[in-house]
Amino acid sequence: MANVFDVASYILQSCGPMTTMKLQKLVYYAQAWSLVWDEKPLFDEPIEAWANGPVVRDLYDAHRGQFEIHPGELAGDPGSLDDSQKETINSVLDYYADKPTQWLVDLTHMEGPWREARSGLPETARSNKVISLASMAEYYSSLQSQSDGEEQET
Repeated sequence: MANVFDVASYILQSCGPMTTMKLQKLVYYAQAWSLVWDEKPLFDEPIEAWANGPVVRDLYDAHRGQFEIHPGELAGDPGSLDDSQKETINSVLDYYADKPTQWLVDLTHMEGPWREARSGLPETARSNKVISLASMAEYYSSLQSQSDGEEQET
């Protein structure tokens, strides 16, 4: 199985330099949609519900203190991803990559998985609670179902 660094390196290779916060959100959405479309996770590392949205701590530890990150700065191997994984990530990037970082942060704050993991916490409180793969799969599957229903009605 690929790891979070393989996925992050692929994203950077595809999109170029970006803020570390944006990279975290794109990794999160790649994981979320892989659970829906491929019915399996892209990587094993847990995603935590931090105040600024979903964060993979291992990835954060690798880019800690950096505002922006560039291709080649992470020890990941994009070549370890198979074609299906790349297709999933590319679809995520097609939708989310051109969005501003703050838009992605705000979006994650409105969505169920982050909110559920932080249930009972003030929005700005520190937390290392894990966002479960099950909550991500359930939530984003429901979005997929809504989208499919809208397409059939038009």
